[in-house]
Amino acid sequence: MSISTIDLIRLTFLSLRGNLLRSTLTTLGVFMGVGAVSATLQVRSIGRAVIAKQLESREAPQARVFADWDPVSRSQAELRLEDLEFLRKRMVGWRGIGTSDLLWGSSVSYRDRQAQEPEVVAVSEDFLETAGRKLVAGRFFNKTDFDKFRPVVVVDEVLVENLFQGEDPLQERIYVDNRPYVVVGVVQSKQMFSWREPQGTALLPIAVYSAITGNRTIDMISIRPENMEDLVNLGEQAIKLLEQRFPGKSFRSWNNVRDIMEQQETLKMVSRSLLAVGGIALLVGGVGIANITIASVMERTAEIGLRRAIGATQRDIMLQFILEAAVLSILGGTVAIVSVHGITTIVADTFKLPYEFDRQAATFALGSALLVGIGAGFLPAMQASKLDPVKALRSG
Repeated sequence: MSISTIDLIRLTFLSLRGNLLRSTLTTLGVFMGVGAVSATLQVRSIGRAVIAKQLESREAPQARVFADWDPVSRSQAELRLEDLEFLRKRMVGWRGIGTSDLLWGSSVSYRDRQAQEPEVVAVSEDFLETAGRKLVAGRFFNKTDFDKFRPVVVVDEVLVENLFQGEDPLQERIYVDNRPYVVVGVVQSKQMFSWREPQGTALLPIAVYSAITGNRTIDMISIRPENMEDLVNLGEQAIKLLEQRFPGKSFRSWNNVRDIMEQQETLKMVSRSLLAVGGIALLVGGVGIANITIASVMERTAEIGLRRAIGATQRDIMLQFILEAAVLSILGGTVAIVSVHGITTIVADTFKLPYEFDRQAATFALGSALLVGIGAGFLPAMQASKLDPVKALRSG
């Protein structure tokens, strides 16, 4: 006669409680393994959140192409707006192609207020799409602004806060390098360069800048990819095309998220290493469960024979030992996950790191522990279920 499920669970817990020290040590082994796996997954989760936050604070990923200086001829290729159209017609996989030339040392003022170290940038028409910035208020430059060289300017949120201090900036007149411009729009504040935090940005139509300075060349070409994976490839594409357009001239490319991409690669390598260590620790915990189950089978040989003699089936015996292994795995895994979550929360709060409990990571860690526990306890449980009742009673 088969044992009921409730009786089976009761016998399992009675057996574990009867060998409390051994059960505790086995649970500790599982705790260490699951703790290592869970901690690794949480570190990876925090790392991804930090990287996502960094990406969010910057302009959209772009490959930026520059003309190289040739020390022999003492010259370099002169890039112009026409080269943007040249690349648009020949390149694939891009989402935006434009230019944004930083005007070093420029000043921006409004009434008696002076911006501190502002970024003044001459941009092409598709700057918003290329840079991944969103319009917050007003409008961006249109074709007429470029064709008629209108003295208009678009400012970012940081510059609005610094100069206008709560006033509506739209249609107000500000001075860029002592020349008057009318504010027609406000855009998001984004980090344009990895080494410089936003200080306040004023955007000018590049046609207006060219008309004022007489300079028709551009410093760089920015290319935003459709897919992040194509970022480096797009830079290489652009260099090959430009070298064909400018024979004998060379170009170089870098991207505005290179440091973040390097962080991602480092995070992947570290996560894999830690996950391997966690996997080994979990495997060691599984070996502990297997040893404990084997020892338990040997100690309880007479009990197994007696239970078989009074009607317990092979399935009942096997299920009890597997259930014991599963309980130890779940208990050790649950305590480990709760502990890691608590410690991670404290660390994240202390160092102001973005952290949110990852249910998928916790499920994976606990599932791994359960799988290892059941796998480790399966063979000893099967061995116990196949014991001959008569021989088992005699051995007792």
